Amino acid sequence: MGCCHLGPSFPTWLKSQKYVDHLDFSNASISGSIPYWFWEFSYSLSHLNLSFNQLAGQLPSPLKFGSHAPISMYLSGVVVDFSSNNFSGSVPIPSGSFYLLDLSKNKFSGNIPNKWNITGGTFVFLSIANNQINGEIPAWIGNIVPVLEVFDLSNNNLIGSIPSSIGNCSGLAALDLSNNHLSGTIPTFLGQLSGLKSLHLNDNKFHGQLPSSFENLSSLETLSLGNNRLNGSIPPWIGKGFESLRILSLRSNSFSGELPALLSNLSSIQILDLAENQLTGSIPASFGHFNAMLQAQIINRYLWYGAAPIYQNAAYGKNTDGYIGTMEFGNYYESFVVNMKGQLLRYTKTLSLVTMLDLSGNNLSGDLPIEMTNLLGLVVLNLSRNRFTGHIPKSISKLKQLSSLDLSSNRFSGAIPQSLGSLSFLGYLNLSNNELSGPIPDNDHMLTFNASSFAGNVGLCGGPLAVKCPGDDENEKPDKGWMTPVDTGNGDSFIDKWFYLSIGLGFAAGILLPYLIMAMRKSWSAAYFDVVDKAVDRILYLWLKYRNMKQRTKGHQRRR
Repeated sequence: MGCCHLGPSFPTWLKSQKYVDHLDFSNASISGSIPYWFWEFSYSLSHLNLSFNQLAGQLPSPLKFGSHAPISMYLSGVVVDFSSNNFSGSVPIPSGSFYLLDLSKNKFSGNIPNKWNITGGTFVFLSIANNQINGEIPAWIGNIVPVLEVFDLSNNNLIGSIPSSIGNCSGLAALDLSNNHLSGTIPTFLGQLSGLKSLHLNDNKFHGQLPSSFENLSSLETLSLGNNRLNGSIPPWIGKGFESLRILSLRSNSFSGELPALLSNLSSIQILDLAENQLTGSIPASFGHFNAMLQAQIINRYLWYGAAPIYQNAAYGKNTDGYIGTMEFGNYYESFVVNMKGQLLRYTKTLSLVTMLDLSGNNLSGDLPIEMTNLLGLVVLNLSRNRFTGHIPKSISKLKQLSSLDLSSNRFSGAIPQSLGSLSFLGYLNLSNNELSGPIPDNDHMLTFNASSFAGNVGLCGGPLAVKCPGDDENEKPDKGWMTPVDTGNGDSFIDKWFYLSIGLGFAAGILLPYLIMAMRKSWSAAYFDVVDKAVDRILYLWLKYRNMKQRTKGHQRRR
């Protein structure tokens, strides 16, 4: 009965039901605490989903389910999802046989308890993410649940190092320890997890260099190590053997040295985020050959791990193990925060459509390689806060998918390409604080950007800037109508009207007055035209005399 309005109180009619095996009350607007009688009822459940409600209070510890329930032929253990509620108190101790336990997005606090009583089963999914738990990750965790496929403790207040027992979880597909206070060096034993597809260690306090054992993680699709204290150079081996790597983030660390040209061998890379480091040198021309960036991504593929087959098939309406429905839960959806349009945006279910290259906040220099304009699928390009020079290539207009372009705080010079106006998807443009010059293109899409997009370029003029280009003043343009008075709103237009009126009257008087005088007496007219004839004859005589003298002078020069 997921997505049905059953609340606000917990449904009491459930108390009279018997032999319930699957129970889905997710997103049912239920609030308050779970009644005591439910926990006696829970022993018959093998599948429970109470996620996305407003349930509060504490969960019993130990947490037991399914002791009298038939276990699915596909799943060895019970499936329990309490995620996205308001449960508080200590993290409950799981007891019994579990397949999946999701306690994420609640208000649990305190340490992770030590006395787990896991008896058999195949515990493949464990998430306590987005809570308020602290302390260290228990050293024994990998020994108790060695068959984990998804282990998510992200967005908590955990401290200490990663326990070595995690290296025993050889089946791990997704390990997310991001946004905690973990410290120390990144352990080399993580390189033993050869089946790992998603590794998030970002937003912690790890230091040191990348362990060379990571070369063994050939199945990786996401490697997110940003916002730590890592240093050293980016090892060239990252460009080898990672054919499935879609997302690589090393941002906000202390990596130095040059960009390895071998990174272009990452044939599946869609998001490359190396921002906020100390990288030097120029962008290799090979960066214009990232295969997955050469064309737009138009097929949306959910990037998720750890779904039980029964729920994966049920989501498509197929009958598996006698169940038909949409009881899809316990999935770990890949997500990533993208610096787009000047703000941080988290993408999850549409992440596969994002193509980004972010090299901002480094010490990179040189020209922007023309090969970069071959990345026709780029949605986000951020090269800001570096030392790039040269002109912005005109062929940048080939990047038709660009939604965000940031070239600010560099040393780009020359004119802004007129062709930028053809990028109809471009919603954010920042060219500020460069050495650009000339008029801002006033065509097509360029008219939609305000002055902040071009500020700090002393040579730029026109467009939204207060600096006018030569000839932009309306009073100097004949095609604007030089006879039209300009209303400045301060009384000057009144003076202008009399000025133009006086010119018109003076012109008329200068033409009409002599005509009227001559029309009054014919003798005056005859005398006037006699004077004019004599003047014209005199001018013609002098002109002919001058011409003859010039011809004689040329003749003498030829004879000499």
